[in-house]
Amino acid sequence: MADKNALVVVDVQNDFLPGGALGVAEGDRIVPVLNEYIRRFREAGLPIFLTRDWHPPISKHFKTAGGPWPPHCVEGTPGAAFAPGLDIPPDAIIVSKGMDPNKDSYSAFDAGGPNGEGFESLLRGRGVIHLYIGGLATDYCVRFTARDAVRRGFQFTVLQDAVRGVNDEDARRALAEMAQAGAKLVTLPALPVLALKPTGGEV
Repeated sequence: MADKNALVVVDVQNDFLPGGALGVAEGDRIVPVLNEYIRRFREAGLPIFLTRDWHPPISKHFKTAGGPWPPHCVEGTPGAAFAPGLDIPPDAIIVSKGMDPNKDSYSAFDAGGPNGEGFESLLRGRGVIHLYIGGLATDYCVRFTARDAVRRGFQFTVLQDAVRGVNDEDARRALAEMAQAGAKLVTLPALPVLALKPTGGEV
């Protein structure tokens, strides 16, 4: 299979939007931007992945069990649903993470597909070598996904206009860290050149 680019939309769920259990300021503003990325990747016939937190009610990830975060994105609850207005193509691949109550699982590479396949296996099986990553939050799940992409030999690009952070300063540091690790930082105007055709990973 030809080498491909893929779009990875990270954790754009109700509990991470303003007013949610762990709301990210202006997190809702990335939804229309992501929809345009989704449209372009779909028109190009490139794979689209959506990650989601899918925690059990009791998890060491939560303050109620000694963890750092308030309960959020509990499996099957409205807070765990994808953001209203997010255009999810019928052929998009949804991968879930955080199901193990004893692990934090920030990275998409901790996620599994509907049949239990690991995220990396799903990528490799489709010839993907370059990830275009957007979503929530820049300083946590986006950052950890990018970090693990590098460790596994993937190239990656951060969609700078389609991410938001929990903390502005931490988000800026995360973007700088990702750039230092080899990330390209792009916005929508640059995308037609970068991603509308499989490029073998070159940017």
